Amino acid sequence: QVQLVESGGSLVQPGGSLRLSCAASGFTFSSYTMSWYRQAPGKERELVATIPSAGGRTIYTDSVKGRFTISRDNAKKTVYLQMNSLKPEDTAVYYCHVQILFRQYWGQGTQVTVSS
Repeated sequence: QVQLVESGGSLVQPGGSLRLSCAASGFTFSSYTMSWYRQAPGKERELVATIPSAGGRTIYTDSVKGRFTISRDNAKKTVYLQMNSLKPEDTAVYYCHVQILFRQYWGQGTQVTVSS
């Protein structure tokens, strides 16, 4: 079965950095676009970044452009989110996502808290 397991979330000070990882299993990882979403308290889940199956052109929401970088290692079946210059408004639960055919799959999420 499809499994997505996120890790790397933590409490960090404003201006700091974190790298999130998402280990995937149960599907042909290298064939699918992978994404990171986030959900802050009281807000809807939003798309943060997307990377195509073979890497290449990535897409970011405007609020993280220039600060976050999505990447993937198809050999390790892992997608990453490098987050730099973190701001308090980046505080959220971050989720890994894949859509296979018409079904969406999510990880359990990892908490990122940006606070002094």
